[in-house]
Amino acid sequence: MLPLFALVCVVALLFKLTVLVVKSRKTFRLMETFTGPPAHWLFGHVLEFKQDGSDLDKMVAFGSKYPYAFPLWFGPFVCFLNIHHPDYAKTILASTEPKDDFAYRFIKEWIGDGLLVSHGQKWFRHRRLLTPGFHYDVLKPYVKLMSDSANTMLNKWEKYSETGETFELFEHVSLMTLDSILKCAFSYNSNCQTAGGTNAYIQSVYELSNLINLRFRTFPYHNDLIFHLSPHGFRFRKACRVAQNHTAEVIRKRKDELKEEKELDRIEAKRYLDFLDILLCARDENNQGLSDEAIRAEVDTFMFEGHDTTASGISFLLYCMACHPEHQQMCREEISQVLDGKNTVGWEDLSKIPYTTMCIKESLRLYPPVPGMARNTTKPITFFDGRTIPAGYLVGTSVYGIHRNATVWENPNVFDPLRFLPENVSSRSPHAFVPFSAGPRNCIGQTFAMNEMKAVIALVLQRYELIEDSKWKPKIIPRLVLRSLNGIHIKVKPVQPIFDRVN
Repeated sequence: MLPLFALVCVVALLFKLTVLVVKSRKTFRLMETFTGPPAHWLFGHVLEFKQDGSDLDKMVAFGSKYPYAFPLWFGPFVCFLNIHHPDYAKTILASTEPKDDFAYRFIKEWIGDGLLVSHGQKWFRHRRLLTPGFHYDVLKPYVKLMSDSANTMLNKWEKYSETGETFELFEHVSLMTLDSILKCAFSYNSNCQTAGGTNAYIQSVYELSNLINLRFRTFPYHNDLIFHLSPHGFRFRKACRVAQNHTAEVIRKRKDELKEEKELDRIEAKRYLDFLDILLCARDENNQGLSDEAIRAEVDTFMFEGHDTTASGISFLLYCMACHPEHQQMCREEISQVLDGKNTVGWEDLSKIPYTTMCIKESLRLYPPVPGMARNTTKPITFFDGRTIPAGYLVGTSVYGIHRNATVWENPNVFDPLRFLPENVSSRSPHAFVPFSAGPRNCIGQTFAMNEMKAVIALVLQRYELIEDSKWKPKIIPRLVLRSLNGIHIKVKPVQPIFDRVN
């Protein structure tokens, strides 16, 4: 019996291998119309990427040699067409093609089948039900809460302003954005910024991001069973439990509160509406709400997307300000006029800081929080130059590559906020700047993110001068969000009052 079972396993393995080889050869023939860097027969391009902070710039270098798009192989069987030009990005982002079923499936065990990874009618229904949660009337009260969270962080920075020591930024900002998302979207006061010690949820997100990236780059880990049985698979499941238990507790507490209040208008009479209220009370045209599983998936998705991507954007923005004191000072002067000594930012203030907004956008161009995304083609896609990729293939859009493409941006590595003057924006493709993606599957929370970046930078620059430490240069790496291998380090000192500067 045992030899027969072993024989069946060997035959099944050989069949699977044959299918993969046939598909790989078909993909190789197809990709001949798209030239790219030479690939190793077994590892593909995996060995090209050293995980040392140079990988994204290597992608940009490939892009300068292979215009518009080029193939990238991850192992002998998985190939992505990597797009790095807005004219190609427009074609794929304007479509409703689903997220790829390769890399994104590694995330599903953690965040479920939420907006980030779902597709088809499920995605369309959820997007429609969740959109009211991002109406400006819902977002308005959040700005005060964002200001409160930012001020808590800035109070903690006083010790660094007194000593002048360099400190790592990303950890502080991650706690602050987690505090904000919990207060704003879930009306949940965690005190995570002042609790002391290491935050378990944030550590689990770091761990999950690193393990998902490792699995993507390690060919044997593409197999669910092999990964499940590995030490890394064990660590992944442990981190998943921590992250999911955190969100489950948030949902449980809210459901207990809502037992007596079923109507949104009755809830709103007691306090502002938040994302979780709308999620729990959402109904479609058939008066059907979201299942418990769907609610958990959307909360896990928004908890991660709403704190980690924003933390990346704010951290690199503050770093850019530290590196460019002349732009920092112009932002500070603009902010000082608008806030006029207030220690909180109001909704009406957000539209009155145009130069600061241009600096935010330029930081997002240089350091996009989500450096890339991928789709799976369900039908043939033809690009503007006539080249076609058929159904069933993986297409990656390198946001970092588009944002640093020298044929699109003059001096692409230079920090220049004036790129975002209206007259300069109108002369470029709208797909040249896509930090929140574009088209029907763009980021539903982009206004929330921009509001938080504006509120935080305003309060930071009103209170502190940011100073670069030339000994610490970020080694940027693509994870689920853009991170730095060695952290993001700056110094701060108190802003000198205007009267003192004049005299």
